[in-house]
Amino acid sequence: MGCPSCAAVAAGEAMPPPWRNPQVVTSAISGLLLGVGFVGGKLGLAPLPEVGLYILAVFIGGWYFGREALHGLIIEREIGIELLMSIAAIVAGLMGQWAEAAMLVFLYSISEAAEGYTEGRARHAIRALMDLAPKTALVVRDGKETRIPAAALQVGDIFIVHPGEAVATDGEIIEGRSSLNEAPVTGESVPVEKGPGDTAFAATLNGEGALTVRVTRTTADNTLARIIQLVEEAQASKGRSQRFIERFGRRYSPAVLVIGIFLALVPGVLGLGWQEWLTRATVFIVAAAPCALVISIPITLVAAIGTAGRKGILVKGGVHLENLAQVRVVTLDKTGTLTLGQPKVTEIVPLNGLGEADVLSIAAALEARSQHPLARAVMDCAEERGIEASPAKDVQSLTGAGATGCIEGKPFFIGSPTWFAESGVDLADVKARIESLQEAGNTVVAVGDAESLMGFIAITDPLRPEAAEAIKGLKRAGIHKVIMLTGDNPRTAQAIAAQAGVDEVFAELKPEDKTRKVEALDQQYGHVAMVGDGVNDAPALAAAHVGIAMGAAGTDVALETADIALMADDLTRLPYLVRFSRRNWRVIRQNLALSTVVIGGLVIGAISGLFSLPMAVLAHETSEFVVIASGLRMLKA
Repeated sequence: MGCPSCAAVAAGEAMPPPWRNPQVVTSAISGLLLGVGFVGGKLGLAPLPEVGLYILAVFIGGWYFGREALHGLIIEREIGIELLMSIAAIVAGLMGQWAEAAMLVFLYSISEAAEGYTEGRARHAIRALMDLAPKTALVVRDGKETRIPAAALQVGDIFIVHPGEAVATDGEIIEGRSSLNEAPVTGESVPVEKGPGDTAFAATLNGEGALTVRVTRTTADNTLARIIQLVEEAQASKGRSQRFIERFGRRYSPAVLVIGIFLALVPGVLGLGWQEWLTRATVFIVAAAPCALVISIPITLVAAIGTAGRKGILVKGGVHLENLAQVRVVTLDKTGTLTLGQPKVTEIVPLNGLGEADVLSIAAALEARSQHPLARAVMDCAEERGIEASPAKDVQSLTGAGATGCIEGKPFFIGSPTWFAESGVDLADVKARIESLQEAGNTVVAVGDAESLMGFIAITDPLRPEAAEAIKGLKRAGIHKVIMLTGDNPRTAQAIAAQAGVDEVFAELKPEDKTRKVEALDQQYGHVAMVGDGVNDAPALAAAHVGIAMGAAGTDVALETADIALMADDLTRLPYLVRFSRRNWRVIRQNLALSTVVIGGLVIGAISGLFSLPMAVLAHETSEFVVIASGLRMLKA
């Protein structure tokens, strides 16, 4: 099943137009010969040339699927649909029904050509995105501006993007401010304001201002190229239902052939008429061939994955789209997923006679080399206040709790108040104050030495503006429960959860605790999806039935870790994704049901003698076209 140009297409070449597709051309010639023979016969053409036209139509139209039938039988030792159709055509011809044989070959070959070409178009429609990237770039070298092929850009090159132009490849903006339409990468059509230090993705359209960009990825390795590669790999993979249908087909097709032989021989031996039952056996083989059943799933998945890719959603394989359709519980990380991931210091509370600057200076020294979002908030606050703190020495991370390090030879600690309390530090005098800040949605970070608490810093990470509506959207899409997982304290977690409308919260979880919790929830509810940033949450994403990374544009870890990656940093894509996966599953089930009903009806009609060969062929191939058209509904976003 498929088109002969697949090898070229798989290598990344453009799909040829239909009239340059060999399988389409041979099928069209077969149809033309069939038509000439039929009309000629009606106009008085002699039987010999009429039959000759039909035989030629059979030979030309059956060239590709006939060769595929022999290859499957001899090399792969498998009986496939192509062999069933080839046998039916040959038997019909030997019975003198060459017109019927030519009709069978023509209709089957044109459906094969349509299937292969349509699937190829759907599979590689995502490649049209590459055409959005400019073929040249205005590069600055040795103080001169020169336009060169975009493929010649190297990491470190400086190029200029004028207003209205598309960005040639991924880079860091070093000069200028403008709005960029990132729809080709993230699926979000609202322009994003960009300035020095921000990332510009390949193929994004520049707005009103000129930008100077330093290349960070070549055209072969930029975000757009990786999106296309991942989508094509996903489209080549198979869903669980598709693998089942293929296994079923490998057993079903030989069974059809055996039953057909039985129908052809046994009734004749019993004296019921060789001609009649040979005809019924031929009609049965055509009617029972599972063409529509076999293509019902791959054509749908290919179309769905391509459409999702164009919408800024990378699905790493059909199986993940199928799995998501079964999910009833969604778990979300808090920091960077439900919240903006841009925490800010809201209050500094010094103790023991120290000032705010003293507490902030110690905290900044301990957090200087940390990549944790809370550490960045501390460093940003220190920078705003003009506090320059030298990094502490011998800094050690306390997983899920904080860090310790030496400042001027003395050990200091920064971490959660709970960790200090468990270490024996008395927090009785400040407990009420800490709880008050936490209940207001702040994360409280304590600073101290081995003996006492020196102060604490309140940090808030604002809830995403779209979070509450996204949670409601998930419920409307059929998700029964939304659960938040966080390493934060219970009071802060509950405050954020209440604002977002989350059903349940599990707080104070270390990374390994999140993984265990996801595994436990998956066992409890059957199908759980985990949504995170794809970096710190990588183990939990891998443990979930479906792992979804959000804001994955340009992030290698997110693209590699998650089953599904949302390129845009936008929670509202989640409800759309859930609805899309369920629509995909509905289309697959509808196609399977249609195919089964058609095959069942045709088989009954064939065995009972109600259907002639032309009727069976026409109904069989029509059902295949209907299934193809139905699957292509997933091209609509």
